[in-house]
Amino acid sequence: MLGLTALTRLLVAHTDLLRLAGGLFLCGFGLRTFLASPPDAGGAGCFSGPLWNAYLSTLALTVTNPMTILSFAAAFAGLGVAASAGTVPAVGLILVTAVFLGSALWWALLSGGVGLLRGSLGSRALRAVNWLSGLLLLGFGLVALLRFRT
Repeated sequence: MLGLTALTRLLVAHTDLLRLAGGLFLCGFGLRTFLASPPDAGGAGCFSGPLWNAYLSTLALTVTNPMTILSFAAAFAGLGVAASAGTVPAVGLILVTAVFLGSALWWALLSGGVGLLRGSLGSRALRAVNWLSGLLLLGFGLVALLRFRT
């Protein structure tokens, strides 16, 4: 419990700095996505391996992402999971299992959807997806930067 409390205090104390770094990252990533040329269908830029490899590698990246770990640690601390775990030992295990299964289901649906659509979208549609995604990422980044206080 003390570790989660200390981590929560650290995150709260550096919220503005995290917001600045995240906003700058999102703006840069949004611009890069907006300006990117979509790969040719079936070309060298497309993933050509089995979908399970793509799924497992993306899941591993998500699970080991430090910001994901910190976010869940802060959320668990805010929800009082550590305090609840003292009274009902299975609460922590159930919560972690539910989060894992929910994340795994999300990535399975996302990977499966991409697998179904990857051959049916032309370069014009992919360009529109890049523009829309880039603008959304840039917008989220700008909102984070506007909320930054020096």
